[in-house]
Amino acid sequence: MTSTVPAPLTRTADGSALQAVLLDMDGTLVDTEGFWWDVEVEVFAGLGHTLDDSWRHVVVGGPMTRSAGFLIEATDADITLPELTVLLNQGFEDRIGRSLPLMPGATRLLAELSAQRIPTALVSASHRRIIDRVLDSLGHRHFALTVAGDEVPRTKPHPDPYLFAAAGLGADPARCAVVEDTATGVAAAEAAGCQVVAVPSVAPIPPAPGRTVVGSLEEVDLTFLRGLISFR
Repeated sequence: MTSTVPAPLTRTADGSALQAVLLDMDGTLVDTEGFWWDVEVEVFAGLGHTLDDSWRHVVVGGPMTRSAGFLIEATDADITLPELTVLLNQGFEDRIGRSLPLMPGATRLLAELSAQRIPTALVSASHRRIIDRVLDSLGHRHFALTVAGDEVPRTKPHPDPYLFAAAGLGADPARCAVVEDTATGVAAAEAAGCQVVAVPSVAPIPPAPGRTVVGSLEEVDLTFLRGLISFR
């Protein structure tokens, strides 16, 4: 868990019940979920294996250890998990070095949260080396805290990353709004007790109590997020 700037106050200036906003990265702020799958396809092709497209929904949004482990088992590829992790991270870094498209509405939302001094954290299952590269484009200044998948004992779908982020911002998880794009991330945020906005990127996510599903980040602004949190 890395703090990129000093943590701001735990209450918003207008006394809103919303104490913090916690944002996923891949597929939520940056349009990179497809990048990961493309890299996985390329790496396994180099190992002599063709990935079944139906597996994409299995590996999306999860920690690399789970996704890579599943693909090794499914293909019976002759490679270890640490070796595959290195290849996948290298391939992904190469791709984001060439292009890093942001999701529609991401730039506007980050600017609004910063302008209104809302405590904001980036919470990702990606490794620290990947997050730091992406932050060069997203803007380190937008986040009081960043949590990487290789910095917590258990990453998504476990609640640990979101509990770490809320604690790091001095916020009550129940008064944190989380924005996620996958079922894995949604499960992690809900297990932590946060209010969740799901913006599905690859696979559908159904509405549920404590969960709001929208079509894109263009539907999400500070007023919307504040409306999710009720006083307790």
